[in-house]
Amino acid sequence: MKRGGIKAISELLPATCRESGLETPLNEFRLLKAWAHVLGETVKNYTGEMYIKNQTLYVHVTSSVLRQELMMNRRTIVHRLNEYVKAQVIANLVVK
Repeated sequence: MKRGGIKAISELLPATCRESGLETPLNEFRLLKAWAHVLGETVKNYTGEMYIKNQTLYVHVTSSVLRQELMMNRRTIVHRLNEYVKAQVIANLVVK
């Protein structure tokens, strides 16, 4: 076993996650948790079930007015969520 230079855990952890296939699920989890931070507590209060499938975020909301508002601004929301996570996690948003 050959010893290399000392590396910081912050360098090793992302590479290890990528190699073990955990990077995508971790980014999806972070994006779901970012919903309240990016859109605010008011939107969070009207939000029900959320999940990601095939790079599409599905969100159930209890207010028809909020549903319409989110659908009109979905491109901006997708961009802001991906930017918050610093990765391209979702490409589309569906509000039910």
